[in-house]
Amino acid sequence: MYVPDHFAVTDADEVAEMLRRTPFGCLITHGPDGLFASHLPFLHDPQRGVLAGHLARANPHERLATEGEALVVFQGPHAYVSPGWYPSKAEHGRVVPTWNYEAVHVYGRLSWRRDRDWLLGLVTALTKRFEAAQPAPWRVDDAPADHIERLLGAIVGLEVRIERVVAKRKFSQNRPQADVHGVVAGLSASPAELDRALAEAMRAHPA
Repeated sequence: MYVPDHFAVTDADEVAEMLRRTPFGCLITHGPDGLFASHLPFLHDPQRGVLAGHLARANPHERLATEGEALVVFQGPHAYVSPGWYPSKAEHGRVVPTWNYEAVHVYGRLSWRRDRDWLLGLVTALTKRFEAAQPAPWRVDDAPADHIERLLGAIVGLEVRIERVVAKRKFSQNRPQADVHGVVAGLSASPAELDRALAEAMRAHPA
C-alpha cells in the first residue's frame, strides 16, 4: 500500500486500536491457482502478535492457500470528499475531488487449526467480543452442546502470525486546516452513515 509519510500510522497502540475498531478483514493468499480471498472477522492479540479467525470447512481457501505468507486487509471508515467543501475552492479553484479513508494491511505467516478445543476457545472469544454490546449477550453454551459440536466440526481455524503492518489514515492531512474543517462539516451533514462515521473519526484524529 502506498503510504506518504503524512498519512502513515506507526504507533503500535494506535494500530491495535484501529484493528479493534475494524475487526472484519479480507484474507488474501496466493497459491497454485492464483489469488484467493475470504472475508471474515478476526481477533487481534497484540501480545502474541497474531490474528485469529475461522472459515467454513467447505471453503476451499485452506486447500488453495496451504500455509505461508498471507495478507489481511482491514478497511476503516471511508468516504468521497467533494472539493466544494474546501474554502480554498473559492480562493483559487485549484482543488479536485478525493477519497478519505483508514486502512490497515497485515502481513504474516498463515497456519490452519483444526483442534476442537482451540476452535471452541476461538468461537467463545469471538462471541464474547461481539455480543458485549447486547443487552442480554448470547453465549456459546446457550446453544445445545450437540449443536455446538456439530458446528465446530464444520469450521477450520486459522492464525496469521504478524510479521509486518502497514497502516494508513488519509484524513486530509495534506490540506489547510480550513479545508479539513470544511470536509468534516460536509461529511457530518451527509445522510450516509459511513460519511458521518468518517467525520467522527476525523474529529478524533485531527490533521
